[in-house]
Amino acid sequence: MNKNLQEESKMAEVINDIKKPENMVYGKTKVLTDNIMHYCPGCSHGVVHKVVAEVIDEMGIQDITLGVAPVGCAVLIYNYLDIDWQEAAHGRAPALATAMKRLRPDRYVFTYQGDGDLAAIGTAETIHACNRGENIVIIFINNGIYGMTGGQMAPTTLEGMKTATCPYGREPSHDGNPLRITELLAQLPGTAYVTRQSVHTAGAVRKTKKAIRKAFEKQKENKGTSVVEVVSTCNSGWKMTPVQANKWMEENMFAFYPLGDLKDE
Repeated sequence: MNKNLQEESKMAEVINDIKKPENMVYGKTKVLTDNIMHYCPGCSHGVVHKVVAEVIDEMGIQDITLGVAPVGCAVLIYNYLDIDWQEAAHGRAPALATAMKRLRPDRYVFTYQGDGDLAAIGTAETIHACNRGENIVIIFINNGIYGMTGGQMAPTTLEGMKTATCPYGREPSHDGNPLRITELLAQLPGTAYVTRQSVHTAGAVRKTKKAIRKAFEKQKENKGTSVVEVVSTCNSGWKMTPVQANKWMEENMFAFYPLGDLKDE
């Protein structure tokens, strides 16, 4: 018994030595709260939340950043990032962000929106805010579906993609064509930086983090509107495992929504 205690004591010493601050490789940013996230296993939202929080922390702007929460799966983002938040009506986040930035131009202001929120109900607000060149950041999560309300077809749903409201697959002659709204926003004179990224691999996460950092820096320089689209999965809505959803996204979503910068002024 004494021998076992001695071995446990030695092991504890080794662990404590490894855990010294100078040996730290990675730690959770203070901008993320300790609340347990409600997202489905495999959902991209949690990864993007982490990236946004790390950028805010590394830029040292936690106390001067204002976020606008959407209506949709990510509505509870205000529980996970320890910054000041406002919640907008469905699709109205860019309009609310416009008011916040004009009233407090010294603040960093960003919206966090899904494709149903940004590209359907909020199409007008999104287009006009970008056309005016409001000095805000728009983070756009595109999983091709209405995730929260039952998996209905969204403007971004691909041709042939099955959803609750097009169970045989999206048919353009009946349902219209998928909307590449990010390409549309890149054509507007008020946008300074428009990019499309993903978070399905470690390398992709790093690129997305770099893109979000650049978007916030563009805002610091008063360049206009920055839009960061993140092509994402909704394995629950797609009726797939997380692994299957990532593979399907690579084989189908990326062909229609290719990754990379669309505009960098």
